[in-house]
Amino acid sequence: MAFMTVAHYLQVLERSWKNQDGNKVAQFISIRHDHARFPNYHVEQPQGIVVKFLASPLDELVCYHLKCLYHIGCRDYLEAYHTQSNLVQCFAKILQAQKEENWSLPIMYTIASDLRLIAQQAEKQRASNTANPGEILEKAAECLMGCFRVCAADNRSSDEDTKRIGMLGLVNQLFKVYFRINKLHLCKPLIRAIESSQFKEAFPLGQQVTYRYFAGRKLIYDSNYKAADEYLTYAFENCHKSSRKNKKLILTYLVPVKMLLGYIPSRRVLEKYGVVEEFWELVQAVCQGDLRLFDELMERHETFFINSGIYLIIDKLKVIAYRNLFRKVYLILNTHQIPVESLQLALESLGQDVDLDETECLVANLIYQGKIKGYISHQHRKVVVSKQNPFPALTSLS
Repeated sequence: MAFMTVAHYLQVLERSWKNQDGNKVAQFISIRHDHARFPNYHVEQPQGIVVKFLASPLDELVCYHLKCLYHIGCRDYLEAYHTQSNLVQCFAKILQAQKEENWSLPIMYTIASDLRLIAQQAEKQRASNTANPGEILEKAAECLMGCFRVCAADNRSSDEDTKRIGMLGLVNQLFKVYFRINKLHLCKPLIRAIESSQFKEAFPLGQQVTYRYFAGRKLIYDSNYKAADEYLTYAFENCHKSSRKNKKLILTYLVPVKMLLGYIPSRRVLEKYGVVEEFWELVQAVCQGDLRLFDELMERHETFFINSGIYLIIDKLKVIAYRNLFRKVYLILNTHQIPVESLQLALESLGQDVDLDETECLVANLIYQGKIKGYISHQHRKVVVSKQNPFPALTSLS
C-alpha cells in the first residue's frame, strides 16, 4: 500500500462505506492490512480526528480499530483483545440494523478472524499468569456468537441478500477456537446448523473446504470414520492446488482414517505433500503386520501424533496390524484350524509380550469386529476360520 495520511485513509473508508464496498472496508479495518504496520495509524485517542471525516455508525468501528492498532503496537494484546471485542460487538449491532442487505459480510469475516488472532496472542502473553488457560479465546467465541445469531436470525430465502450466507465463515472461526481450547462438544450445534441450512451448497467453496476439514476432525473424535473420510476427502480434493500446506494438514488426518477403512495411501501422494516420513513406514508396518516396527514408529513419532491429535486413531491401526499378521500365519500354515499357540509365537517373535489367553482375546476382538470370520474352539485352543473369505477385505467392512 502506498503511504497515505490518516485523513486520506478516513476519506477512503468513508467513500467505500457509502458505496457499500464491503471488501474495501474490510481491508482498511483489518490488523493484517498494510496500513496497520505504520505507527501513524496507532492512535490511542482517535475520536478527535475520526469524527471530522466519518459519521455514525462507521466512526465508532474505526475508532476501535485505530485504538486496537495502538495497543498491538505497544504489545499489549489483552487491551487489544478488549478493544477488538468491542469492535465486533459494535459491528453486530450495525449488521442487525442493516435490513435486506448483506454487503457488509466481508467486514464481519475480517474482524472475526482478527479477534481470534488477537485473542490467541493475548492467551500467549498471559499464559504464565493465569490458572484459566483458554479463557480469553472462549470469551472471544462468545463474542463471535453474537454475529452468528444475527446471521442465523435472518429469515430471507434469497442467497443474494440474506445474512445467513455468512454463517459458515463464522462457524469456521468458532471451530478454530474450540479446537484450540479443546471444547469440541461446542461444535455439535454449529454442525447441526450448517447441515440443516438451505444454503449449504451456496457457501463459498473455500469456506466449505475449511468447514469439512474441521467437521471431519470432529467426526474422527466421534469415531465416525466413514463420514470423516467423506468430509476430509472433500476438503482435500477441493482445497486449492497451490495450498500445499493446507493439503498436508488435511492428509495428516485423512491418511489414518483411510487406513482404518482399509485403503492404502500411495507413496507418491505422501511424498508430494511432505508426510512420507511420518506415514510411509507406518503403512508398511500395518500392511505387513510388523508389530515391532509399528511400536517403534509409535515411539519415534509420538510427539507428532500427539500434537496433531491423531495418536489414538494411529494406535487403533494396531488392530489391523494384528489382523494382517494372523492372516500371514493362516497362509503359512494353510489350514482353517489355526492353533492359538502359533498366533502367540508370531506375536512374541515381533516383541509382543502376550500369553495364550491374551492372544485369544485379541482374536476374539477381531472376530467381533468382523475382521476375521470364524470362532475360537477353547477345547482345542484353535481358531477355526471360515473356508470362504476368512479375512474379509477391510474396505468391505466400512
